Amino acid sequence: MSTQSEFSKHAKDYDDNNIIQRIVSKALVRECKNKPKKILELGCGSGQIFRHIDWNIEYYKAIDFSSSMCELHPRNKNIEIKCFDFDSDEYHKDIEDEVYDLVISSSAMQWSKDLPLLVTRLSKITKQIDAVLFTSNTFKSIYKITNQKPSILSLEQIKEAFLQADKNTIFEVFNYKIEFDNKKELFKYIKNSGVKGDIKLSFKDAKALYKKYPLNYLEFEVVFCKN
Repeated sequence: MSTQSEFSKHAKDYDDNNIIQRIVSKALVRECKNKPKKILELGCGSGQIFRHIDWNIEYYKAIDFSSSMCELHPRNKNIEIKCFDFDSDEYHKDIEDEVYDLVISSSAMQWSKDLPLLVTRLSKITKQIDAVLFTSNTFKSIYKITNQKPSILSLEQIKEAFLQADKNTIFEVFNYKIEFDNKKELFKYIKNSGVKGDIKLSFKDAKALYKKYPLNYLEFEVVFCKN
């Protein structure tokens, strides 16, 4: 199942199953001191970032590749919502003549198929990119036990992509843990999580992982990128 299908499948209960995403989206907006008027958001989801904005904006363009997510996003006369894959040429053609005070993204850009190209393209339409991305250290114990390689980029790869576009980019790395009362709840969270991405296991392998997983928590690593 593709990442796009995963997000569409769990769109309605996304906010209930993504604790870390809620925490980092709120922090991302809180650190936005200059109160930009014209904003482009990548990976808008159901509107977690927009709901935290408490200042007046002139124009807000919200992008997500899941039409189910786009349907849940808040709407008003200042918001334009478009269903796009932000890696696509179609999307970049749509925004190439636009200028934004801020491009913002929470928990989405780690899915880019070419992050250096994406950041370079965004740098042409804005002077300020504020983004938070999950790194490959998310669910690291699961990857270690299953001998799978995460498709999410490493912290070093993310830093390299942003520094290629702006050498003054500032990075802050945070590690989180979510504890669970039992393994059943832990694995239910993995199933419904928006960051499980490429964890693909057969029934047999999933059963083996359930038995072998030694922790009562899941690990997450995120990096805040600001230029």
